[in-house]
Amino acid sequence: MSMSESRMQRDSKQHRRDVLEHMHRELATARISADPWRHLARAHILSQPWAWPHTKVHAAMFRQALGDRDVREVIGQLLRLGVAGPGSLVGKYPAGNTGRTSMGLTTIADVPADLEAILSPALFAEPERFA
Repeated sequence: MSMSESRMQRDSKQHRRDVLEHMHRELATARISADPWRHLARAHILSQPWAWPHTKVHAAMFRQALGDRDVREVIGQLLRLGVAGPGSLVGKYPAGNTGRTSMGLTTIADVPADLEAILSPALFAEPERFA
């Protein structure tokens, strides 16, 4: 492995850590917020490139839906728990999707500018866009 490849790997790992740190902040804020779904959606957008974090966010969404006694959302999150990880592993996830049941599984949305800046430079590693 060349030195430049080694540096790129190190930079990529650091970038992942930075993005996931922001994701964890959003999850923590969701636990204390009057509007937890806003922060869960932001955590979801940040988590999409990685299977385990993506699945963890859907688990948090599932717990919130249970707490809200929102049957439709509970069912939707159960479905998403099954497809989030595999979708991230193969790079097939809808960029900008909030992860909510009210947004279709394959619906693509604009990534908020502040999250796009966090996700750059390797913004989603060019996933298949369901187009």
